[in-house]
Amino acid sequence: MLRKFIQGWKKDEEGVAAIEFALMAIPYVFLSIGIIELSITYATGALLEGATSSAARMIRTGELQQSGSTDPAETFRTALCDYAAVMIQCDDVQIEVVTLDSYSNYSDYNVSYDEDGQMISHGFDAGSTNDKVLIRAAYRYRMMTPFIGQLLAGPDNTIQFISTIVLQTEPYETEDEST
Repeated sequence: MLRKFIQGWKKDEEGVAAIEFALMAIPYVFLSIGIIELSITYATGALLEGATSSAARMIRTGELQQSGSTDPAETFRTALCDYAAVMIQCDDVQIEVVTLDSYSNYSDYNVSYDEDGQMISHGFDAGSTNDKVLIRAAYRYRMMTPFIGQLLAGPDNTIQFISTIVLQTEPYETEDEST
């Protein structure tokens, strides 16, 4: 009798698809969420790069230096945030703009971090005409899903993005030259 029951159970294939789906649903969901999370993460990094490039154009052309702004760092931050406000919390972006003596001085301004992992800025100096300028923006992206974030980003669940641009400003006319 037991033998008949087991043989009947072996041949019965009703519900096999449901059992297979139940076994595969959890890995599939985690994989799908991981792909979405990683896509958003890299889109945020690309957005920071584009925002930095767009805001750096203000320095390259002299627009920022000639704007007469009382706080050029805030004007630069506003330009960066106007571009990146879709995915980046602008209050969390650290900005550094430094005038260099030459392009070889770039290595004197390596990125350094405080104990919380935030970039330490060397200040904001947009320079003037024909100056070499280092522009750096850093953003710590917090992963949205805790489990996937720990797998991809580590125990603090964040990934640090840094966008660096070194450029020479254009030979624009300053106010002193126009008078």
